[in-house]
Amino acid sequence: MVFLLRSALHQRHPVAGRGDRRHLAALADMTPGAFWLDGSRRPEPASTLTSATTADLLVVGGGYTGLWAALQAKERDPAADVVLVEARECGWAASGRNGGFCVSSLTHGLSNGYQRFPHELAVLERIGMENLDGIEKTIRTHGIDCDFERTGELEVAVDDWQLRDLRQAALVADRFGHTAQLLDADQVRAEVNSPTYLGALWMRDSVALVDPARLAWGLREVCLRNGIRIYERTPVNSLTDARRGVLARTSYGSVRAGRVLLATNGFPPLLRRLRNYVMPVYDHVLATEPLTDRQLESIGWHNRQGISDAGNQFHYYRLTADNRIIWGGYDAIYHYGGAVRDELDVRPETFAKLADHFFTTFPQLEGVRFSHGWGGVIDTCTRFCPFVGTAKGGRIGYALGYTGLGVAATRFASQIALDLMDGRTSEATALDFVRTRPMPLPPEPLRWAGIQLTRWSLRRADRNGGHRNLWLRTLDALGLGFDT
Repeated sequence: MVFLLRSALHQRHPVAGRGDRRHLAALADMTPGAFWLDGSRRPEPASTLTSATTADLLVVGGGYTGLWAALQAKERDPAADVVLVEARECGWAASGRNGGFCVSSLTHGLSNGYQRFPHELAVLERIGMENLDGIEKTIRTHGIDCDFERTGELEVAVDDWQLRDLRQAALVADRFGHTAQLLDADQVRAEVNSPTYLGALWMRDSVALVDPARLAWGLREVCLRNGIRIYERTPVNSLTDARRGVLARTSYGSVRAGRVLLATNGFPPLLRRLRNYVMPVYDHVLATEPLTDRQLESIGWHNRQGISDAGNQFHYYRLTADNRIIWGGYDAIYHYGGAVRDELDVRPETFAKLADHFFTTFPQLEGVRFSHGWGGVIDTCTRFCPFVGTAKGGRIGYALGYTGLGVAATRFASQIALDLMDGRTSEATALDFVRTRPMPLPPEPLRWAGIQLTRWSLRRADRNGGHRNLWLRTLDALGLGFDT
């Protein structure tokens, strides 16, 4: 759901006010549900699987990973019988509810990549840009109407200590071939006018914005046109070994497939061995009503970049095609035991906090109301970027752990998962990024206790010039820290 995750907890934003009940009025008429999914272009659901069938490849999950995997498998072998099953409807979860930041980074940002894969980062950045170019080409070739805009991203500093980090990030970006520009306070406010901005780093070429739901629906339509069988409202309840393949049992039917690719994001994995590698975290988002011409002029934003701020807890935001502001992030909530339930999608205390922070950032928009508020689960792991692998002698593949930055990375990860299942080798499959997995997560209650300690430590870091205490430095030494 977020394009970034720097904490699984919440704390006071460094520039936010202490709370203003006047801002609650902006939530009065808010519809609980994702703005992107609330439209007339939503396709009619496909049929539920109600019989036993067979396939060469079964894809479990109808988000970006599953849709890209099905399409790429069919492109590799047009004669292959590919079936995709989705528990609800394609694109209903993280793929249709995120901020629509389509980022070239495969490693969840240059800093995280440099910390974990320093000797491979040049290759990973090049492959990531090629992957983003490939997404744009697919959208153009197939006529997917998803408001693709390659506008870049502003990472804005809202506290003095973040300026230092942005200067360092600019050097790293330049080293790895990105077009990046440091902006001072006046320059960034000329781009987007907020009194909270002290400077920014403009990544000009590595980020595009999309309507995320329409991208998912467009990929779904391309899959159908290419002969891929899609069954929706068809949850898979179990996977068992079968002769020359795997048997997937659904509520009313089954699929016997030679190979199965799991694309289940933050939901409980069907493969038990993966359950200690993926943690579900909830992110929440608001959407404003469309801005008037006068309101839009008061903030500028003529170049329509995506924006995030540079703290440990941060917001991400962007304009839609009809000039709403999508405003999300900051609170990233882990529920004890990894709970995933529909009622957790709506969290009034987070919506109130987001509204307060919104008007702190854009006080000139006082009086704007929010039309939609929603939340949903994303999958994170201890390396904060995707991992891929196989099981059962290559008959089962998986791609997980995107940590909210999966709009673009899903295309790459699904391709690599198919390569591993097919036994194909390439420049990418030889990388440690592909060949290794993250460190497993501890069991409860240690997991919960670690999150609480991290919460306290990150709050201190944001209030203490970004300085990381012993706990955060220990996580960094263990390869479990996330450097903004």
